[in-house]
Amino acid sequence: MKSFDVIVIGAGVIGSSVAYHLAKKGLEVALIEKGGVASGTSSRCDAVALICDKKPGIDTEIGYASIQLFKQLAKEFSVDFEFASRGSLYVCETEKELEIAKGYVSQQAKDGYDMRMVDSRELKEIEPYLADDLAGGIWTEVDSSMNPYKLCYAFVEEGKKLGLKVYDYHAVQDITLDAKGRVESVVTDQGTLKTKRIVNCAGVWSPKIAEMVGVHIPIKPRKGMVLISEKTPFKVASQKVHEFGYMLSKFEDIQFKRNVSELVEKHNVAFTIEPTDAHNFLVGGHRAFKGYDIRSEIEVIRAIAERAIRFLPVLKEINCIRAYAGVRPWVEDHLPIVSEVEEVPGFFIASGHEGDGISMSPITGRMVAQLITGEPTDFNIDKLNFSRYQNKKAVSL
Repeated sequence: MKSFDVIVIGAGVIGSSVAYHLAKKGLEVALIEKGGVASGTSSRCDAVALICDKKPGIDTEIGYASIQLFKQLAKEFSVDFEFASRGSLYVCETEKELEIAKGYVSQQAKDGYDMRMVDSRELKEIEPYLADDLAGGIWTEVDSSMNPYKLCYAFVEEGKKLGLKVYDYHAVQDITLDAKGRVESVVTDQGTLKTKRIVNCAGVWSPKIAEMVGVHIPIKPRKGMVLISEKTPFKVASQKVHEFGYMLSKFEDIQFKRNVSELVEKHNVAFTIEPTDAHNFLVGGHRAFKGYDIRSEIEVIRAIAERAIRFLPVLKEINCIRAYAGVRPWVEDHLPIVSEVEEVPGFFIASGHEGDGISMSPITGRMVAQLITGEPTDFNIDKLNFSRYQNKKAVSL
């Protein structure tokens, strides 16, 4: 029976990063994935690392530090994961949204993050195809983009150079504990691997893995759809552009009601567009709780298109060539879980990043490696400890 210092479950962007950083510490690491690398949520998402879509606090801090680390990794890794610092633009539709945005920018500026308000004239200078009647927005040059598929493979390929073993197409069936309740082994459909430490990076499937050791993780899959455009002979947008309402739809505790159609409201759609290196673009966004269903929905496609055309009228003349959906690992306080589970020594969780997995992946991976090797973590992550959910019951899917 093969034995490893650490076994990482889940080869999405978080698991791949964790596995790489553990291997970099000189540990013997196995990465187990029920499908192929990046075959889950990381293959059905957008492609950005943002700080502008986060509330002030620990998630913004991790997001910003991750972008700085991405810049370094882009130079070091042999796989080009198409990292680019394009910046991003948040667009306010109304004066009321603009006032909320000013308060947000003021707080982020106090924390040292470079973002600024722009008026309606500057909006058109930055992105000429935007609608003429928008109130203003937020611009930051920090936000970046990359290819999430290639990012996962970049982490994995660099990890392999350091001795990482990848067990793709191995479905985890059980986790065994020793007589003292410590992690002992991982049982897959193709054999058993011994270890004293497991990192559960299975995203929306993390609760299923945790159930194997009697732990309930309150993560729910939150669906999101994306539309893909045809190639265009001109740049519809030069950077990530989203409506400020995207943030207001992301965080349920922000009390604000947009003036949108019944269709848009019904499907919790907010405009976002993202250019790619393939000379087309991704259009979203959408949030819904529908279990693990990743089927495309015609009504949602219509709602996304309607909202996108409102902000970028030129999109009426451009074809959508396909659509896809994915599910994000949602937790109610919108903060990931990054910690060991006290009741099960050797069982760690790095999950619940929702739509911020890419944004936080490099620093999350590095901090998990620091936790396991007993080093101080880059940030105080007490707020990310699983203990905050120990009194929560399993979430209904």
